[in-house]
Amino acid sequence: MARTIGGRARQVSDYAGSRAGLATFFLHSCGAPQTQGDLYSGVAPGSSTKREIEVKLRIADVREILSKLRKLRAISRGRVFEQNTLYDTPNSEIRRSGRLLRLRTERPAASAWAGAGRPQTVLTLKGPLPGRSAATAPAPFKERLECEVLVHSPQQWPSALGSLGLRPAFRYDKYRTSFRLGDLHLDLDETPIGVFLELEGPPAPIDRAARLLGFSRRHYLRQSYGELYIADCRRQGRVPRNMLFRR
Repeated sequence: MARTIGGRARQVSDYAGSRAGLATFFLHSCGAPQTQGDLYSGVAPGSSTKREIEVKLRIADVREILSKLRKLRAISRGRVFEQNTLYDTPNSEIRRSGRLLRLRTERPAASAWAGAGRPQTVLTLKGPLPGRSAATAPAPFKERLECEVLVHSPQQWPSALGSLGLRPAFRYDKYRTSFRLGDLHLDLDETPIGVFLELEGPPAPIDRAARLLGFSRRHYLRQSYGELYIADCRRQGRVPRNMLFRR
């Protein structure tokens, strides 16, 4: 698991009085503000910021990769269906700053692997490390700060984010099967544009696990799913919209 390098968020009262101030809170902080305001009363306490180091691998044969994970004795954490929505300002300030604000709903999904939890909704913020932009992060790993909090009353959050002047900018679906392998967290993601394996953890274990799975650094992908989707649309001559499974 990526190590924790941050703690409790600043008091939301520091930003009281304007939508711009509250938006700043979302962009630079994450946690459980000590307030009874309607917007933040649904945030679970005790959140923290962590340093996320990860890469993606494009998977051509799902059965083969599952067989290799079994041989490595990777521990499954179950499979979920995710519905993700990225929020941004009308002029894409969050994306242009190298940050991400995402609301994700996870529901247990059928799997041959044991274990499945209850449905939950997670609010996530990601951004570059201090003094480093997303574009200048050293290859081949993707390295960011990440903060996640479980939220209650998830049906209220779209309107709450809208009250800050934020709007849905991109939606994407995926089925995710999570695994634990030593120091690594692995996610096998089935998406509308293909299957990918995310490896998150320290660089040396990432390299070692990738080699055992038949990959090298030349296979590492640092792009987000939004970027991969746009590239896929360009290859196929389609206009990018949202990356969703057909309903």
